[in-house]
Amino acid sequence: MNSKLKTPAVEQLFDAILSLENKEECAAFFEDLCTINELLSLSQRFEVAKMLREKKTYLDIAEKTGASTATISRVNRSLNYGSDGYEKVFERLQIPEGGEGQQE
Repeated sequence: MNSKLKTPAVEQLFDAILSLENKEECAAFFEDLCTINELLSLSQRFEVAKMLREKKTYLDIAEKTGASTATISRVNRSLNYGSDGYEKVFERLQIPEGGEGQQE
């Protein structure tokens, strides 16, 4: 983990997230924690990451998600040089690479 994130407050937040038991609890917690725009931004970044993994173009991604090219580029940098957090989630959710078998 990035040393800038290793604070007691961030650790406590991660522990809180890990304590959630189902999607309903998760939704309630994040609805209380985040503004609507923050939550939509997080979900947009996740969608961008999935589309980049499917080898979609920046133009396709921007058109479908409304994300700016700066956001797409930041997500792409995380996919290529980050901590493999997206990759762990994709594996656990069984989201295939490259777009084969993807449902729209």
